[in-house]
Amino acid sequence: MGKLNIILMLFSLMMALLGAFADAQMNMLEEEGLINLCQGNEKVGKLHFYVQDVLGGPNATVWEVARAEITSNSPTSFGQVRVIDDLMTAEPDSSSARLGRAQGLVTFADLENSGLAMNINFIFTAGIYNGSTLSVLGRNLMTEQNRELAVVGGTGIFRLARGYAISSTYSYDTVTSYGVLEYTLYIAYVESGFGPIASH
Repeated sequence: MGKLNIILMLFSLMMALLGAFADAQMNMLEEEGLINLCQGNEKVGKLHFYVQDVLGGPNATVWEVARAEITSNSPTSFGQVRVIDDLMTAEPDSSSARLGRAQGLVTFADLENSGLAMNINFIFTAGIYNGSTLSVLGRNLMTEQNRELAVVGGTGIFRLARGYAISSTYSYDTVTSYGVLEYTLYIAYVESGFGPIASH
């Protein structure tokens, strides 16, 4: 067997061992997180940010993708489905620090009231949360000042997250169809080796 073949075999063996070690480390982190969850070793974090909801114009971030037969004649736009990709910012001003994107589906799901079925992922692209996500589901009754949604999970730092979100309309311009939404999230989480979560 030539030297080159021996070197290739040793390299392959080394890569296999490194892969197995990485898998073992990941499994250990996942098991640690689940154990902490089962033992009640959870901590609480609070997040506060704004979402730039652009419903009109050339730079719209909200688009209709489906509607029902009755949507056009429904006083609540029942059956309309919109997809969103909104900018998340630290302050109400759209030029303030960018935190990430709010992406997902919004469905008009109430025949009698302006009630939305929300399925939103908050994708963080800045700071210590960069690369992490939070998933929010629930009913958003637009006639209420403060709307409560469920935080049902997350990834990265927010693995195994749960809690609730309070959403409110900070401002809305009827001429430009530009809205700013305010979100405050209260999250229970477990430390699983992905770094701390800070309170804001």
